[in-house]
Parts: sequence; structure tokens; C-alpha cells
Amino acid sequence: MSIWVDADACPAVIREILCKAADRTKITTTFVANHPIRLPPSPYSQFRQISAGFDVADNWIVQQVVAGDLVITADIPLAAEVIDKQALALSPRGELYTSANVRQRLNMRDFMDTLRSSGIQSGGPAPLGVQDRREFAAQLDRYLARQQRQNSSKN
Repeated sequence: MSIWVDADACPAVIREILCKAADRTKITTTFVANHPIRLPPSPYSQFRQISAGFDVADNWIVQQVVAGDLVITADIPLAAEVIDKQALALSPRGELYTSANVRQRLNMRDFMDTLRSSGIQSGGPAPLGVQDRREFAAQLDRYLARQQRQNSSKN
């Protein structure tokens, strides 16, 4: 089991939470981006720089992910692809994408994209707030606890 992070737009505070969780649980967490990012030294947090280009990092993550892995992303099309591979996807705001909700989110994303391309200003997402960070950390902790229980029952 691994954690993959779509790190191009991942907030620094979320990277910090993930690095601490990787050290605590000894789960390999790979940050994937097309530009360098800083990570604290750790045997469990690693960085993979991918060449620039549209969806190059996303496609690389999809190629690496296996069932049961966790992908951290705000990119809904990427979330849909990893869910199709039986992995889990969690947004930096703490929303757990599932097969039940990701298609709805994808449709809404496409609708908003259509509005923007027709000239309607829709604004953007609100800045990441304290409640978002708490929700992310809580969802991550639930996932990690579930993984530890599964690993304990296998042994």
C-alpha cells in the first residue's frame, strides 16, 4: 500500500501533514510534480519529478497506482481514474472521492468549465481553511487506521 500525491498544486500544509503521517506509519508516500518541491528528509517521503505537459503527472500516477493505494488530488478526472483502478482518492480539503460521488463531481466540473469557457466568471475555490485541514487530517487518519487494522489481521 502506497500514498501518491498529485503535488503540483498540493498546499504546503497538506504536504507537511502527509510527511508526518508517512514517518509515523512508515508508509511510502510519493509526491509527483513537474516542478521541484521541498520535502523534509525521510525514508518514507519521496519526490518524483515528471516532465512538464498536460496531465503528464496525472498519467504517471495512474500507471503506478494499484488497488488499495491512496491518491491525494484535487483533480477530479485523476480521482475518477484511480477509483476505476480500485484505489482511493482524497482531496486536500478532506473530501473522500468514491465511485458513488466522483461522477457527479466530474459532471459539475465539466459544467463549470463550460460556463467559464462561455465567459461567465464563476470565481474559484475558496482558500484552504483551518476546517479543510482538519477534515483532511481526519480522513487521512481514518484511512491509515483502516490500513493498520487490515495489516494486523493479515499477520
